Amino acid sequence: MLRIASRKIREDGMSRPGVAEIMQEAGLTRGGFYKHFASREDLIAQAATAALPEGSAQIEDLAGRSEQGRRTGLIDTYLSKEHRDSPGIGCALVTLGAAAGRGDQSLKEAYEKWVRGYLTRFGGDGSEEARAEAMLTLSALVGATLLSRAVADPALADELLETVAQQLEQR
Repeated sequence: MLRIASRKIREDGMSRPGVAEIMQEAGLTRGGFYKHFASREDLIAQAATAALPEGSAQIEDLAGRSEQGRRTGLIDTYLSKEHRDSPGIGCALVTLGAAAGRGDQSLKEAYEKWVRGYLTRFGGDGSEEARAEAMLTLSALVGATLLSRAVADPALADELLETVAQQLEQR
């Protein structure tokens, strides 16, 4: 149920997935829901927390590369059309950002943990300058992906991804 709810909140937002819809997709009856969760809000909070590490598998694949190779791989992966068009399996930092800002303390803490993890992974030598570059890169990646998903014009959506990727790769 958590995996299904996690995917659904990345695809449709935190307010959308209903208990009946999630239980049906899981092949379970609605009555069994309350054996696992106190409420829909409990499910959504747990699913949101679970969603954050799910999108990081692709990022972990970059671990063996050089610092520049990791950065280039991150930019190429994150700002790809495939990532933009597949929010259900993509990085939850994009889809849960606004919700985390309005969420309870536990969601904010889970979100912060993943932000800090990215900053550590891509913060280079740990210097102030490298950390600032990691913050800029993460902010640009998340922002460009969010904007690209939000606009109606496919050409503008593509241009956002391509332009931000080019600008980041030139740094």
